[in-house]
Amino acid sequence: MTSSILPKLWQNGLKDNKVKVLEWPSQSPDLNPIENLWAELKKCVRARRHTNLTRLHQLCQEEWAKIIPTCCG
Repeated sequence: MTSSILPKLWQNGLKDNKVKVLEWPSQSPDLNPIENLWAELKKCVRARRHTNLTRLHQLCQEEWAKIIPTCCG
């Protein structure tokens, strides 16, 4: 069986068993809460100036330490 047939069989199996499939993109923050964290980190790091990779790394670590767990959930 080729790999192109498997997704079709899977979809047919879901349909045959009346499984409702939600149409959400795989990168949706609803499905991946970590995406919210990355967005927050990017926003905070961009607000500060860095002149080289070492400084960027330092800023990322500093901003990461400031993020509280409740803002990610």
